[in-house]
Amino acid sequence: MADGKHRNIALLIDADNASPNDLDAALTILGDLGTVNIRRIYGNWKKTGLSGWAKIVHRHALEPQQQFDITKGKNATDMKMAIDAMDLLYSGHVDGFGIMSSDSDFMPVAMRLRQNGLPVYGFGSSKAPQGFRQACTRFIDLTNLPADGAEGPKPEIDLELITLIGDAWKASRRDKDGFASLSEMGQRIANRSSFDTRSYGFSRLSDLIEALPNFATERRGDELFVRRVR
Repeated sequence: MADGKHRNIALLIDADNASPNDLDAALTILGDLGTVNIRRIYGNWKKTGLSGWAKIVHRHALEPQQQFDITKGKNATDMKMAIDAMDLLYSGHVDGFGIMSSDSDFMPVAMRLRQNGLPVYGFGSSKAPQGFRQACTRFIDLTNLPADGAEGPKPEIDLELITLIGDAWKASRRDKDGFASLSEMGQRIANRSSFDTRSYGFSRLSDLIEALPNFATERRGDELFVRRVR
């Protein structure tokens, strides 16, 4: 795999299950992985419901893929996206994927891509099924991202997330004062969950943990350490 900005990233967009208003956020977040050189968007472009996407295809250099509705109730778009994902995987020229959809059909696709060691970022809404969320390396709930960088109300952090962080702290190596390295905790969290801090209104895991009264933090040089206090 290439390093940093030289990584070749593919973004596959399910136009029927994604909003054009969220594209800028998805492209920005995918900068974590590398450069989004492959940008394909799938749908039946005869549908008036895709007019919002049609208006920005050229502006964002999206490559539209036409899929006609062959049978009522059956979506050929999902199948074409899955086939293209596998073709890109076996080409050996892609270092990571973004899948923009809230459709459960992409759960096996994300799992297969990750089995080959490639990161998969999922972008969807709060209606995205848990199976697809967990199949991704990271899943970002785009409905919780503030628009245009504005500060919006942060979603409530539930007990399940606090338990996840607490379990990672408990499983990590701790010093005599009970502090564990955030980097080790982050790795353990990533092995169990696909959650992304941006879904909760925070840009980094350290910012999220520092906002939780359940944990105390201590910075030592460039590294942050965490201790559970409640």
